[in-house]
Amino acid sequence: MEKWKRKFASALAVLLAAGLLARPGSAQTVTRTVTIHDDRGVDVLGAFGDSIKLLLIEHSIRIAAQEKTREQLGGPFWSDYRSSLRVPRQWEDSDAWWVNYIGHPIHGASAGYIWLDHDSGAPAEISLSRHYWATRGQAALWTAAYSLQFEFGPLSEASIGNVGMRPETTGWVDHVVTPVGAFGLIVAEDALDRFFVKWVEARTSNRVARASLRLLFNPARTLSNAVGGKLPWYRKDRSLSWR
Repeated sequence: MEKWKRKFASALAVLLAAGLLARPGSAQTVTRTVTIHDDRGVDVLGAFGDSIKLLLIEHSIRIAAQEKTREQLGGPFWSDYRSSLRVPRQWEDSDAWWVNYIGHPIHGASAGYIWLDHDSGAPAEISLSRHYWATRGQAALWTAAYSLQFEFGPLSEASIGNVGMRPETTGWVDHVVTPVGAFGLIVAEDALDRFFVKWVEARTSNRVARASLRLLFNPARTLSNAVGGKLPWYRKDRSLSWR
């Protein structure tokens, strides 16, 4: 029991430290803060802070909902973390198919939308322009980095839950499906929002129906909105009563 308490305290310390790092991104909704921008007008510090908040939410859910994660909180934190880091030797990782092929693309697309939310020049709507596809490609690269951190980083499944300590629990599926699936899902959600959701919104004044459509057909964007302190149905190019 004492070892479990020490391990849980170490995991909690990691989560709290990450929460402190995420504060600059959350502060943007209240006061002006000093941010880092690259040449494309991307608020890198804000994207980093909101991504940490997404990680906090995901790992908190893992600890609360997964008994196998809580069971692995016992033992020495750092040595168990090092033992959990390994290069995968197979494709699958023992997770259910819906976790790998639905859940991971959604959480990856949410990280991608976080990047787009902090890119002042990113188009709000899908188009055939080179600029649109370039910004979505950059979001996919951010997703790949986020996924690598989620699997192996200091705030990861390996450090919190020791996923990977047993070889069969780690595979290439997450490293490939998360960024690739996220890119496809971002494009799909953009297309649905422009060609279906907006089409329905133009034909109804019911705000509940409009909000519900946005939530249903854009789950990844809904999550990124919530992480960024926005209403889940927020769109930067139109309000809920845009007609």
